[in-house]
Amino acid sequence: MKKLFVLAFLLFGVIGFTAQAQDEAAEAPTDEELAKFAAMEDSVMAFYDQKNEELVAMIKENEVIDGAARYNEIKDAWEDEEKLAEIEITDEEKAAYEAILEFMGSLGNEVRDLKIGLIKNDEILGVATYNKVNKAIKENPEIKEKVDMMMAELKEKRSEGSEEAEPEAGE
Repeated sequence: MKKLFVLAFLLFGVIGFTAQAQDEAAEAPTDEELAKFAAMEDSVMAFYDQKNEELVAMIKENEVIDGAARYNEIKDAWEDEEKLAEIEITDEEKAAYEAILEFMGSLGNEVRDLKIGLIKNDEILGVATYNKVNKAIKENPEIKEKVDMMMAELKEKRSEGSEEAEPEAGE
C-alpha cells in the first residue's frame, strides 16, 4: 500500500511539474511575437526619427532665428531675462523659439500616442502580446538580445531604404 501511495505521489508530482513547464513554455513569446514587437518598436523609432528631422529642419531653416547657432544662443539664455536682453532677442525670435518648444513638447505626446495605438491594435501587436514580450525581455537577457538584434536589422533595412538586402553566399 505504501508503494502505491508513493507511486501515486510521484506520478502526480511529475504531472504537476509537466503542467507547470507547459504553462511556462506557453508564456514564452514565439519568434513571430518577438518580430511583431520589434516591428512595432521600429515603427515608433522611424516616426520619432522623422519628427526629429522635422525639428532639426525647423531650427536650421527658421528665417526668424536664422539657424542653429542663434537657436542655441537663445536656448542657453531662455530662462534668464538678463541673458535674453544681453543677446538682444527680438519678439519675433521669442515667438519662433516658443513655436519650436511647442513642437518639441508635442513630439513626445505624438510618439507616445503612436506607440499606444500600435500596441492596442491586435492586428499589429496587441496588448497581450506586448505585455508578454515586454515581461520576457525584462526577465530573460537572451530574449532581450534577440529583440534588439531584430530591431537593429529592421533599422538597417529602413536606413537602406526599401531596397532588399542581397542574400549572402550559401543562403
